Amino acid sequence: MSKDNSQRSLLEDAARRSILYREQSVDRSVAPSADAVARVEELIEPMPATRTPDREVLELLDRVGSPAAMAMTGPRFFGFVIGGSMPVAVASNWLATAWDQNSVMHEVTAATATLERVAMNWMLDLFGLPADSGVAFVTGATVANFTAIAAARSRVYADVGWDVEANGLIGAPPLTIILGEETHPTVFKSLGMLGFGRETAIRVPVDRQGRMDATQLPRIEGPTIVCTQAGNINTGAFDPVADICDAVKPAGAWVHVDGAFGLWATASPRLEHLCAGFQAADSWATDAHKWLNVPYDSGVAFVRDALSLKAAMSVTAAYLMTESDFRNPSDYTPELSRRARGVDVWAVLKSLGREGAAEMVERCCQNAKRFADGLQAAGFEVLNDVVLNQVLVSFGDDAANRKIIADIQKDGTCWCGSTVWQGRSAMRISVCNWSTTEADVDMSLDAILAIAARTV
Repeated sequence: MSKDNSQRSLLEDAARRSILYREQSVDRSVAPSADAVARVEELIEPMPATRTPDREVLELLDRVGSPAAMAMTGPRFFGFVIGGSMPVAVASNWLATAWDQNSVMHEVTAATATLERVAMNWMLDLFGLPADSGVAFVTGATVANFTAIAAARSRVYADVGWDVEANGLIGAPPLTIILGEETHPTVFKSLGMLGFGRETAIRVPVDRQGRMDATQLPRIEGPTIVCTQAGNINTGAFDPVADICDAVKPAGAWVHVDGAFGLWATASPRLEHLCAGFQAADSWATDAHKWLNVPYDSGVAFVRDALSLKAAMSVTAAYLMTESDFRNPSDYTPELSRRARGVDVWAVLKSLGREGAAEMVERCCQNAKRFADGLQAAGFEVLNDVVLNQVLVSFGDDAANRKIIADIQKDGTCWCGSTVWQGRSAMRISVCNWSTTEADVDMSLDAILAIAARTV
């Protein structure tokens, strides 16, 4: 067999196996069996001394890896706020992977740089953000938050005459970080990576849904960054960002919005009121692999002051073609080398259009409400106001919750996660998959209620 035919055959085999896995994910147990997980141990071995034929490598990966994979791409995985990768996103991802473009400079990778520019403009328009904002395609919400807060650090220090990129933090003026008590842990991680520490921020009290209380904000003095959120990870609630901006921006504070999944509410005419006034902030972070349902990894950071983002992230070297009349992606991201993430985003937005994006978000929220209604009708306590796609349910005390959640996960009909929220244990249901139907919700509800009935 010729080299070209061998490559074609291998890639066709990989495509066949991938398609079969996705087709089977619809009906299979969401959680892999204990035996399948145990067989993954077969892959643990010393580094092979000799070559292994490519076909054997792929066959082993599929035979051992596919049965052990959690069916996150299927319609009944509700454990985390993640989508299931739409077919057009997977297909475009495969093609972009075949292109193998290091999407750094427009002069070298014009196709992917242009697709990224189109995708970012579409998102800015969809979210109602300033058209001249700086945009970074990164790995996920953690790095999107990191990137946006790095831009904030650059700007608020520049406002007081300190060049943090050149001089670092040693000797810098004090900088205040303000955030809510239920801020997502990725923001604290970002603050640590940026040299502020994870425990130094002023934490503002929140209400019973996890929304920051804007009346409890401290007085703003000196360089200040306020981190807010669109979509509490447990309840789906939104901070009153407009009120917060009114309170702190006159004093020069930078307001950042962690909108990992909540920012997509702006895509829906029925839900966009949840983000009213969010456009007054200075930066925003989101995850396209959540509600846009593209493959991992695909976070996006938006920064009103594009020059601050570029100041924090750009890189130069003699061998890099950094002088260009076009946007160079590497001027806005922490990474220099990276995959062409914007291709997946472009493909899904092109496929869905405004109408499709709104319908997908609204359908997920309707399915979340269907879960909540079914659980409440059965006599169980839904702890949150179901305003978006998150449902928190308690079946009783902590022991009952843990037992029921473990049994649900083992049952395999669906997969839901556990959490502790405002001192109470609960099961969290996150509906974020493009393919989840009312039938999937009803099937999951039947399994959850049957398991709960055996315990309480």
